[in-house]
This record gives sequence, C-alpha cells and structure tokens, in this order.
Amino acid sequence: MKYVLALLFVFSFTAGFAQRVPRKSKESRAYHDYRLKPTVPPYGLVKIKALIQKIKSDEEDNEALSPKLYEALSFREKFTYNMIHAESYSQNCDYMPPQPNEQIKIFAYIPDAFNEFQWSDRQLTFLATNRDSVIALMEGSITRSKRVGVNFKHAILEINAKEMIPFLITIYKGNKTMRDLDILTLFLQMMKENEYGPFIVSGSYRKLYSDESSYRSYLNYNQANEDLIIKRAMDFYNATKK
Repeated sequence: MKYVLALLFVFSFTAGFAQRVPRKSKESRAYHDYRLKPTVPPYGLVKIKALIQKIKSDEEDNEALSPKLYEALSFREKFTYNMIHAESYSQNCDYMPPQPNEQIKIFAYIPDAFNEFQWSDRQLTFLATNRDSVIALMEGSITRSKRVGVNFKHAILEINAKEMIPFLITIYKGNKTMRDLDILTLFLQMMKENEYGPFIVSGSYRKLYSDESSYRSYLNYNQANEDLIIKRAMDFYNATKK
C-alpha cells in the first residue's frame, strides 16, 4: 500500500509540475534549438570524432585526450577538437525551466555550449595563446556559414575578442532567416566582463546583472533595445581602441 501511495505522490507531483511549466511555441522551440547549435570546424573532423569516441572518463569523469595524442594534432585539428569537445566535467545541478517566446528575448547569458562539461585548462590555454589565429579561423567559418555557433560565442568571450564586434554586428544584421539575439547577449556579457562604465550604470545592467536578477533575466526584444545594445557595443569597441 505504501508503494502505491508513493507512486501516486510522484505521479501527482510530476503532473502538477508539468502543468506549471509553460509550453513553448513552435517558433520558440525552433529558436531554442538554433541557440544551442554549435559551429563544427571541418579541419580533420573525421579523425577528431574518431579520437573523441575512444576517450574514457577518468576518476573525476573528465574526458580528455591523452597528452601524447593531443600534442600530435596539428593546430587546426586542435581547433576542431577544442570547439566540439570540452574535457572537464562540471555538472550543473540547477534545473533551468523552459522559457516561452525565446525568440523575442535578449537573455543575460548565452546558453551552455557543452552541457555538463567545460573547457579544461589546456584548452583555455590553447585559445589564449593562439588568440589571433583562433579569431581568424572563427571569422572564416562565420563568414561561410553566416552564423555564430554557441561554442564560438563562448570562445569569443573567453579570449575577450573585442575587435570582432563590428564583424559580429555585420553578421547579426545580415542573417535574414533567424535573428540571433544571443549575439546581442554576447555584446552585453563582453561589456559586463570588461566593466564598461556607461553600461555598468545603465538600467539594462541593473535588470540583467544586479543582485536582484538571475540567470534567466532578459530584455524584451524590440528595435529600441537592439539599436541601444549595438550602439553601446560600438562605443565600447571604439573606446578600447583609444
């Protein structure tokens, strides 16, 4: 009897929780999938995928290629490996409920690129020490595909690639099939991380990054907010050149 009651409790809780979770529209689901899509570099891709499939987790659940195999990769192969595979396990236990109408929201943060994993120290070192070359490869790929994958957005943040802002604005405005609001989010996070004064004192900053905000905070998408973010991003870019 206790077992039956327990099952009934679990079912009731699950059903009640499901009713409280807002349903996503077709447009919101499509945009959500777009937000999570990475950019996959072509350099040695078949080889890299085969190597990744053979990686075994260590005692801390990290999934790293052996030093010997990693160092044997060419520069471009390492770029591919690092862009499609994060080595360090970092479980995120916080449940992120679905957001309705994601396609009309400018979020405070871009979504995770690798679920429960993040780049290891050696992967971050690769990005930092090869910064200019990494930017060149990303810009070439973005130019061809006309989109910025979620992994590329994280790489841009990691290396603080402020010089890419005009290029990213061009990509944002040129994409007529899917408005990538996470490029605007990328600008917001860049200005936050660099403590750009005019942004830090703004109402947008308080709404997105103050103590009262959360990871799910967002600005409504409209022309005024789009124009303001792009203007601030360009002002920030110009200020960094002085």
